[in-house]
Amino acid sequence: MPGGGFSVSAPLGVEFEAKITPIVIISSIMAATGGLMFGYDVGISGGVTSMDDFLGKFFPVVLRRKQEDKESNYCKYDNQGLQLFTSSLYLAGLTATFFASYTTRRLGRRLTMLIAGVFFIIGVIFNGAAQNLAMLIVGRIMLGCGVGFANQAVPLFLSEIAPTRIRGALNILFQLNVTIGILFANLVNYGTSKIHPWGWRLSLSLAGIPAGLLTLGALFVTDTPNSLIERGHLDEGKAVLKKIRGTENVEPEFNEIVEASRMAQEVKHPFRNLLQRRNRPQLVIAVLLQIFQQFTGINAIMFYAPVLFNTLGFKSDASLYSAVITGAVNVLSTLVSVYSVDKVGRRVLLLEAGVQMFLSQVVIAIVLGIKVTDKSDNLSSGWAILVVVMICTYVAAFAWSIGPLGWLIPSETFPLETRSAGQSVTVCVNLLFTFLIAQAFLSMLCHLKFAIFIFFSAWVLVMSIFVLFFLPETKNVPIEEMTEKVWKQHWFWKRFMDDSNHHIANGKHNASV
Repeated sequence: MPGGGFSVSAPLGVEFEAKITPIVIISSIMAATGGLMFGYDVGISGGVTSMDDFLGKFFPVVLRRKQEDKESNYCKYDNQGLQLFTSSLYLAGLTATFFASYTTRRLGRRLTMLIAGVFFIIGVIFNGAAQNLAMLIVGRIMLGCGVGFANQAVPLFLSEIAPTRIRGALNILFQLNVTIGILFANLVNYGTSKIHPWGWRLSLSLAGIPAGLLTLGALFVTDTPNSLIERGHLDEGKAVLKKIRGTENVEPEFNEIVEASRMAQEVKHPFRNLLQRRNRPQLVIAVLLQIFQQFTGINAIMFYAPVLFNTLGFKSDASLYSAVITGAVNVLSTLVSVYSVDKVGRRVLLLEAGVQMFLSQVVIAIVLGIKVTDKSDNLSSGWAILVVVMICTYVAAFAWSIGPLGWLIPSETFPLETRSAGQSVTVCVNLLFTFLIAQAFLSMLCHLKFAIFIFFSAWVLVMSIFVLFFLPETKNVPIEEMTEKVWKQHWFWKRFMDDSNHHIANGKHNASV
């Protein structure tokens, strides 16, 4: 990624001296391969589950139903076992997150990423060599553990290693790699669907590439200064800080991290602490953003696309076209977010995208409701093109707003003493709702039919209202100054910032003066 793409805007308050050093860029790219792995795992399952060889080996019932073609278009894939193949990954990720929170704090961000890489590699071996459903599910569970560890460590690693002014952009690198992983998986599935009878094995095994990259990356990057200082390695932390900031003058930032870390040490129970009144705003926002991210229906759209493209006349290669078009839109729009998140801010992106997602989903629901019945799915090409354009409009809006920001905002709003625990809760809630949607989606599609888009658009509306009134802007605010500059200034959240932490704020102020 070229260094020229980063926007540098005028700082609010104190700006620590920091160059954008090659080591930051390289570490970030290596760390963000965790996102590549997550994206690949998400993208690969949709394509593999529609391959007849795979279904014939593990889910013969679904294959029969698909071939008989008696079922309604909306109900072909309604099978709990098949949904479990997809969703077991998220359930395992959810469980692993709790352990990952501990390792992130005690062993550091880098080792946690290494553990994630090892889990990924074991999962890939099980999946690629699967002989029965049990092996397949065990492999998915291992991949899920990898996802839990990677999603815990990588966003933290990125937001700690990044200079304040490009924190948003570097953090979104993780999400950008998720979208590239999905696109890559779609392309792989298209190729392997033509290799019988073992194409699906190749699809599942190629996940070894991002897994290997993450493991190698974790061996070579240095841990973040925050993590080293938190574990008591002050000198090493300072040396790393000088190296990644490209300057000798790191005292102000170093002192701020040490102070924040000292306060974090005083907190014996980070999870209990999360529930304290003054941490409520961050917690509420982190949890709701994850719920919104899943319930705006991105998974539904990504799944539904092939059916629609069939009707456009791309009969055999429909899934390739749909996957590549939506995948490419996804990647490009995430780049928009990288470019604009530290310029226009988080709120503007979310509000604009809310309108765009709401309108496009309502249009899709209306067209499908009027034009697509249970048995016939023949949209005339004009209507089909409209639906495809609407899907791309929706995916674009998602990819430059709640997709990446759902991860970025929680990682930058929690204070250091609850950051690990906060990130855990964020990942858990996200995986829990991804699990629910993955497990229920195919059944919901069968029962709600086109109204599923109405269901999702209602959630988009709720999200936009929440952002409008309750989400403060956090661009260009150093993580350590969030309480003073963001929460205490907000019309609603300031009532949670009573004087219980006044002495902390003062101590902090004196340390940073």
